[in-house]
Amino acid sequence: MKNLISKLYVSIKNLKREDGQDLVEYALVVALIAFAATAGMTSLATKINTAFTNLGTQVSTNIT
Repeated sequence: MKNLISKLYVSIKNLKREDGQDLVEYALVVALIAFAATAGMTSLATKINTAFTNLGTQVSTNIT
């Protein structure tokens, strides 16, 4: 993922034109990055939720 973002950054830096097409390209790159970040955060949130649920279960089992 880090490598992909680096490549996208270099590609954006290589674009020196300042017409409307560049704006669309930048918007698409930002949308792609936002989509990837959202998908990654959703997966991470699910894993964290599972970990805390397991931890809570273990703690409540050991207390009683």
